[in-house]
Formats: sequence, structure tokens, C-alpha cells
Amino acid sequence: MTIQTNLTGLDLRAEIDRLRKERNAVILAHYYQKPEIQDLADFVGDSLDLSRKAQATDADVIAFCGVRFMAETAKILSPDKIVVLPDMAAGCSLEDSCPPEQFAEFRAQHPDHIALTYINCSTEVKALSDIIVTSSSAEQILAQIDPAQKIIFGPDRNLGGYLARKTGRDMLLWPGVCIVHEAFSETELLKLRAEHPDAPIAAHPECPAVILDHADYVGSTRGILEFAQSITGDTLIVATEPHIIHQMQKAMPGKTFIGAPGADGNCNCNICPYMALNTMEKLYLALRDLTPRVEIEEGLRLQAKKSLDAMLTLASGTVGKGDLGPRS
Repeated sequence: MTIQTNLTGLDLRAEIDRLRKERNAVILAHYYQKPEIQDLADFVGDSLDLSRKAQATDADVIAFCGVRFMAETAKILSPDKIVVLPDMAAGCSLEDSCPPEQFAEFRAQHPDHIALTYINCSTEVKALSDIIVTSSSAEQILAQIDPAQKIIFGPDRNLGGYLARKTGRDMLLWPGVCIVHEAFSETELLKLRAEHPDAPIAAHPECPAVILDHADYVGSTRGILEFAQSITGDTLIVATEPHIIHQMQKAMPGKTFIGAPGADGNCNCNICPYMALNTMEKLYLALRDLTPRVEIEEGLRLQAKKSLDAMLTLASGTVGKGDLGPRS
């Protein structure tokens, strides 16, 4: 059977809305998605918050416009729902930096350490971890762990380093980075601040320390959005993937939001290439054909869920809050 892929002339927004109803689907969009996808989603937000919101619905289908590890998290929490990802090639540089077999070997070399693992990792790495953390829950969870307990933190060395500096905890860091947040330039950021001396800087903790050192606020995407709403001035410099600015402009049309520049002096290098793989056309096809589907073997899912449950037990109040607080 030939599957129709010529979508010329199709009203994609109307067709997606039709399929959403027919499939009893919920559409999730991460803050880093294109504006047209954000605008049609049922929920827009951070990855774990989106998965939990979808879990709480009676939807039969979850269409996750994000990256693969996010859709896998949704499947871990909602095993009875069909989970589709518009493009299965939408991966993550942090996930890629931490192959499960290498992480398992690393853990075996440090048997006296527990593994606090950032949610930006594969299901297999979640299954090898003790506690999953988000940028909004990590500090609260660290505060509840015995100071004598040795910790592996992965896969993001920038987030781990930020937490180590802020809390004083000495952690063994896995050497992964987010290619988007690594692209910011300190030199160009300082030039931008000189042009806007009264504008605060909000940065995601996946940024390198040289960027975070200049930030007035450090927090997750949701935290940055809330910080933008709290500032008294009319301009904010934003050091994270620039598609978050779409939500800021919708919520605060009277303010100006400037994306922090990359090394070439503009923001183009800071657009996540994985997030950009999701398109309206691919979302339509995913809802139409219910493919590509995220499938996880049940034993692996349950093992991965243990580390997610451990986080929710220790820091359930942080989910969806996104707040690491002012830089100390």
C-alpha cells in the first residue's frame, strides 16, 4: 500500500486539529519548538512537566514535539498510551554523549557512588541511575543526600559544575555538554551587555560557567520564562535556545527579549538542530499514521521508572516550577 506523503495544498493546522480529535490525542510542545508548533499544542513547557500533564489526561495518544528522550519519558510514565514523535531522528547531544554501555562501565569503576542523572539521557541510562534530576529539582535533591555520600553526576558537566559551585558538593562529572548552550560566546555576550547595560541576563544552567558567571538569573526554561515576567525593566537578554522567546513575547508583548549571541555575533548557531527536525508536516503524518512510535521493553521501562519515581519522591514540588533561583 502506498502512503500519501504529498501534502501540497493541505490545511495542516485544520488536519492536525481533526486528527487530534479523532485519535483522542494530546499534543505536547517543548519551549524549543518552532512557534507554529507551540501555538497548536495542548501543552507547552519543560520536558518532565509535559510528560506528567499528558499522563494526567484521558488521551489515547501522546504526540510529543520535542526530542527522543522526552518522548521516551512520556512512554515510561504512560505505558498504556501510544506515544509518537514526529521525527525519530530528533535526538540530543547530551544523550549522545552518554552511551549506556560506557555509563555502566563508569558506574562499575565507582561502586561507592550513587548516580544523579540529568533527565536529558536515554531510557537505558535512566535505568542505570539512582535518581533522575531536572534543572529545577537537582538542588533540592542534593540537599537531601548525605554529605558523605559520593555522587556521579551526568551527563551534563555544565549543570553538574554549576550545582557543585552553588552547593559545595564535590561530584564526579560525566563530560557531556549541550551543543546549543556550548555555542554561546562570552565575548559577544559582554558586547551585548555593553549595548544594554540595564538589561539583566537569564541563562540556562546547561551553559558553560563563563556564561553563567555573567547571569543575573540561572534556571530552566520555565524558570527563565517566570523570571522574564518578574523583571521591572523592559529588556531581558536570554541565554538559552531562542524559541523560548516566542512564549515571552506572547505573555509580555511590551517587553524586549534579546537572544544571547553565538561566536559569530548572532543567534542562529543556538537553534537546536534536533528540535528543528519536528515540523507541521511530520506532526500531521505522525497523527495520521500513529508512527513513528516510541516502544520500550517493559523490564527496562520499570527500571527506568524507579529513578524517575525517586526524583518525584524527593522533589515533586519542583516539577513545572523550573526555578534554580538567583545566581549566588
